[in-house]
Amino acid sequence: ESRIYAVAKSGMRLSEVAMVNETSSCFSNFSCSTSGPFTYLIYRNVTVPVYSTLKGKATQISNVPFLDESSGSDDDCGSHASFRTSTAGSDNRKASMPGSPRAVKRGVSVSSLSSESDYAIPPDAYSLDGDYSEPEHKLQRTSSYSTDGGICTEPMEKSGYLLKMGSQVKTWKRRWFVLRNRQITYYKSPSDVIRKPQGQLELNSSCQIVRGEGSQTFQLVTEKRTYFLTADSTNILEEWIHVLQSILRVQVSGPVGVPHSDAKPTVKGWLTKVKHGHSKLVWCALIGRTFYYYRNHEDKCPLGHLPLRESKVEEVDRSCDSDEDYETTGGGLLSSHCTLVIHPQDQSPTYLLIRTKQEKNTWLYHLTVAAGSSNATVGTSYEQLIGKLLDAEGDPNSPLWKHPMLCYSKDGLHTSLTTLPSEALQTEALKLFKSCQLFINVPVEASSIDYHVSLAQTALQVCLTHTELQNEIYCQLVKQTSCRQPQNHSVIQCWQLLALCAPLFLPQHHFLWYIKQHFQRHADPRSEIGKYAIYCQRSVDRTVQAGEREAKPSRMEIVSILLRNPYHHSLPFSIPVHFMNGTYQVVGFDGSSTVDEFIQRLNQETGMRKPSHMGFSLFTDDPSGRNLEHCLPGNMKICDVISKWEQALKELHPGKYEGGTRIVKLTYKNRLYFRSQAKGETDRERLLLAFQVSNEIANGRFPVNKELALEMVALMAQVEYGDLDRPGSSSPGGTSQMKMQHLLHQVLDKFYPKHYKQNISPEQLRQLTDRLATKWMVLQGCSPPECIRIYLTVARKWPLFGTKIFAAKPILPSSLEDCPVWIAVNEDGISILDYNTMHLKVSYSYSSVLTFGGCRDDFMIVVSQMKERSSGKNSTEKLLFTMAIPKIVEATLLIASYINYRATPSLLSSTQPSRSRTPAKKPWETENRCFLPSMPRSTKGPTLL
Repeated sequence: ESRIYAVAKSGMRLSEVAMVNETSSCFSNFSCSTSGPFTYLIYRNVTVPVYSTLKGKATQISNVPFLDESSGSDDDCGSHASFRTSTAGSDNRKASMPGSPRAVKRGVSVSSLSSESDYAIPPDAYSLDGDYSEPEHKLQRTSSYSTDGGICTEPMEKSGYLLKMGSQVKTWKRRWFVLRNRQITYYKSPSDVIRKPQGQLELNSSCQIVRGEGSQTFQLVTEKRTYFLTADSTNILEEWIHVLQSILRVQVSGPVGVPHSDAKPTVKGWLTKVKHGHSKLVWCALIGRTFYYYRNHEDKCPLGHLPLRESKVEEVDRSCDSDEDYETTGGGLLSSHCTLVIHPQDQSPTYLLIRTKQEKNTWLYHLTVAAGSSNATVGTSYEQLIGKLLDAEGDPNSPLWKHPMLCYSKDGLHTSLTTLPSEALQTEALKLFKSCQLFINVPVEASSIDYHVSLAQTALQVCLTHTELQNEIYCQLVKQTSCRQPQNHSVIQCWQLLALCAPLFLPQHHFLWYIKQHFQRHADPRSEIGKYAIYCQRSVDRTVQAGEREAKPSRMEIVSILLRNPYHHSLPFSIPVHFMNGTYQVVGFDGSSTVDEFIQRLNQETGMRKPSHMGFSLFTDDPSGRNLEHCLPGNMKICDVISKWEQALKELHPGKYEGGTRIVKLTYKNRLYFRSQAKGETDRERLLLAFQVSNEIANGRFPVNKELALEMVALMAQVEYGDLDRPGSSSPGGTSQMKMQHLLHQVLDKFYPKHYKQNISPEQLRQLTDRLATKWMVLQGCSPPECIRIYLTVARKWPLFGTKIFAAKPILPSSLEDCPVWIAVNEDGISILDYNTMHLKVSYSYSSVLTFGGCRDDFMIVVSQMKERSSGKNSTEKLLFTMAIPKIVEATLLIASYINYRATPSLLSSTQPSRSRTPAKKPWETENRCFLPSMPRSTKGPTLL
């Protein structure tokens, strides 16, 4: 856990975070060991997010756990007391009523009058964009310098209401914020500005502005702490961010003006940026046609960016300089640095000081290409020829296609084909060429298959680690397959290596155009090479659409490509998906298939509804062999899952890799359950859900007494094995009797609660099997669908049916006792259950849940409940639980899924079942008898403890 938490500082988006489900019911160690290397590999920088309920939706306000001091302030110290729900005029202060001269003079609105308490009105309790939103007060404007150095007259002072997350009780408090003289102070209300502020913070160059997942939330990050703030509307949010951005002279980290998190830089590195006489060492990245610069390589929000389209990029002669300010400030650097200048249209030039010639050549080439210039003097000879072909619009009759530099040669490479920023990478490019040659020239045979797998994985991992080499490997392979006789195994194996590259990553700029032209020129369904070219075309198109991968190809993927031409299969790979009833379904996929696409295909083949209609998700086992499961996010690539699982297995068993015999196990089962979905269930869904409940019962995670447990075991035995035949009295040696006893023991081991079988004597076990046999025989003739329907009818009588439970221990001080509990999460809310009896201790509806997620190494839930109905006062409490970090992640994301599902009308409407006729009752069902003659008559059905 400590290692997982240590890497959590860099943070993740929600679509990158996954859940880990430990199916063991053992509660011996709450802290638990780390979840193993697979968690690292499949979920980079895994961390626990924090959510807050805003306008009825769960909004992620932080992608790392809260620390006690984050967003802390002077006004938070005594925040454990109860708070009053906001009611206009509750304090009965006539002088401050709306419309009074005093209120008008102070600019106090209805909202401010209804916010006299420490805690805020829930944002969904009134219209944010209506007439009752308070006016935002803009103070006197002052002049400032813009980020480009010119004078601008932007508002540098501002005041208004914002919601601020408290430090002790993690809930929103409504505060009046005043920004003046690069300092923010905040008060309970505008009338308190003459008093000591509740808190204050200084704005300096180290501050950052980070947009939250919600459209109205942002973080103000300072050196000491992080402030989580929410505006009443999107417009107010943008006003605050604009003013803060003008003061801090930084870009805002968020979806606007910031490269996508998955965007791959063409080239990156440390450069000295010089503009208007000011020089600064910055981390630079060229992404697409935009040049971004950052404070350091870990920052996600750039200091600024330069659009390169139609810009002029050139090298500057160090002996002269056209910019006087640059000469005076950066002249001392000119003797040891190469210099480039970027001159965008209608903007002043920006100079880049670069340390080495190799770096200068790389930046000059890629900046020139990004700017759209046709400068034929930059780049290597190979790159210049591609540029000329592009200028000729890929004329198929151009003699350049047969230029010796672009065609196959028996001679090896003595230098890289592409411009690389360092001598080390140029050396690595030559090593890469040698690895490709070994893969290509050694024939693929059964005895050498693992040799080829190792070569391919090593070469492609180098390209994933050093993205600068991705253009290089494509150019090397295209050169090896151009103008070459096809009657050679080396040509086929070179195309196979290209087929492995295409779903993994794509080259940049001109090179992408060039490989597409290369595939088009060789595409021909009548030849073996032409079929590989067509497959590569399809793979490139899919990668452009679905995005690049994260991990090198798995052994399964490489062997599939080597042993059969993938052209013949639209889905060249396949893997079994296991279900809770012990069956499986083989599902096909390609190199770019996501988990969502994979599940959609699985549902089509098994006759199940969409995941949004039934709440099923895809899980993997853990390569360590422990009783752990990992729930896969929908945007993850299936090939990445398999590869990372294999890699983790290698790390766990470095001397005896089991890749040839053991593969990842995928399981498809329910994660979210809604009662409204029950009548729309298919037979397949009911079957799988019943087996999942049966597994919970067997592991002591579903409350049934011994008698009811035996009844339900009999039902599952009828489904699994059919009718139980009574052994004949004349069977020789009692063979039939022994077989029946063996079968009964097998059924008990599989379906009966394990804790009920502990420490029972052989005689008690014999009596148990006899009773099971009696109940099983009563069901003779009952079909499996009927048994499943009866089974689920009984199980659903538990009010918390479908809940997911997590073992936890409250942290004192707490309103809960210092003993183990179950945290139960379902569609209605969060419940705390007694660990031994599973009796309900307390429950919280989602409307009362304010904040939840990680707090240091613990699980946090902040709830509010009505304390005194007569006075209208609510009490707010922060509950902390000791749990394993993977379980905290799973519980947090599960709660967020339920809240957002309920808040989405389209999803709720999709779960409403269509009207259907009630099936006729069977002989083993009566009005008051649930399913077996041995059950006592009761209008309430069987009793569930």
